[in-house]
Amino acid sequence: MELKLSKPIIFFDLETTGTNITQDRIVEISILKITPDGSEIEKTRRINPEMPIPADATAVHHITDDDVKDEPTFKQLAKSLAALFTGCDIAGFNSNRFDIPMLDQEFQRAGVKFDFTKSRLVDVQTIFHKKEQRTLVAAYRFYCGKELDGAHSANADTRATYEVLKAQLDHYDDLKNDIKFLSDYSSQTKNVDFMGRLVYDDKGREVINFGKYKGKIAEDVLKKDPSYYVWIMEGDFSQNTKDAFTAIKLRCK
Repeated sequence: MELKLSKPIIFFDLETTGTNITQDRIVEISILKITPDGSEIEKTRRINPEMPIPADATAVHHITDDDVKDEPTFKQLAKSLAALFTGCDIAGFNSNRFDIPMLDQEFQRAGVKFDFTKSRLVDVQTIFHKKEQRTLVAAYRFYCGKELDGAHSANADTRATYEVLKAQLDHYDDLKNDIKFLSDYSSQTKNVDFMGRLVYDDKGREVINFGKYKGKIAEDVLKKDPSYYVWIMEGDFSQNTKDAFTAIKLRCK
């Protein structure tokens, strides 16, 4: 089943130096942009992470320091990438929990502001896990009846994710071919920030979702314990998370 689109949607995948959002860097990005008329734009670009690629990361995606030493840095590509994503919905596999927070952190580090809240976010892995509880390789085999050659290369994973979503629409009658529905369906929680350090409760209030204040209203905590905000700002949290706490802090004045 082909996607019904009211505006373009970008499927994307990242290969990185690791899984720490604040410390690791992107080494490859692959993008598949689908327009409402069905036409496609596909791009894959390797990126110099400006840090050594650990051996365990290379073992997964097979990208070495030599492969990226002459490639542009993310900062050099940031503005053109932001322009490509502007006006599009965004989809990926585990993208809401990893790829989007990682990409947002790289944009922040490069000094390029991109507002992900203007896009509807579809996480194909969440749909898959709600339905079948498996991995991308298994999802591709299950829904598409094919083996995923080149798994853990950004290009192969990106196109496989696009094909899996279309196959999911064919497979499940209760999945609507509508990006807003798919975005809502693939949202695991009502996150305030990408990492889910803050979540909305049923009254729309920001609630801390980790640590000693888990379950507490963030605004109440910041009023009673100003040092907690300082700890957040100095801690190993993504800039997106820090921005979310800052917005609440500013309301407390």
